[in-house]
Amino acid sequence: MAHAPADTPNIWAAAAAGLVAGLVASFVMDRFQAGVAALSSSDSDAEPATEKAADAVSRAVVGHDIPEDRKPLAGQAVHYALGAGLGVVYAVAAEYRPAVTAGYGTAFALANTALLDEAAVPAVGLGAAPWKTAPSTHLYSVASHMVFGTVTEGLRQLLRGWMR
Repeated sequence: MAHAPADTPNIWAAAAAGLVAGLVASFVMDRFQAGVAALSSSDSDAEPATEKAADAVSRAVVGHDIPEDRKPLAGQAVHYALGAGLGVVYAVAAEYRPAVTAGYGTAFALANTALLDEAAVPAVGLGAAPWKTAPSTHLYSVASHMVFGTVTEGLRQLLRGWMR
């Protein structure tokens, strides 16, 4: 069986690498956030946007909210599904336009912060408007997405190297 040259884009290999990279990066981001939360003096009881999103999906699909005891797991499912999807989109884009990997995934990370946490989450009512959010929350978001972006890029490179 003939193989494509190493510089020929392969959408399926890129998607597979992105899926794995996005899932692993979601885990690392989750652990980073847990570490920050353990060091933080914040007593925020605010429901995470991922849990609110899971509730919205549940209402649309089955007509009711997720039981309180299952919300953390449902929120994690949203977190990992979004991370996997972002990983696939990023890796496929990188396969065809390597410039998207600028800054070893940090440009991707900043785009995620701006488009998701600063725009989409408030726009659909899952979080407060950016101007009503504490500066420390913005920094936490940027740092979290930097972790996600750099881990996604590192794993994407590693996996695509193995696949060639």
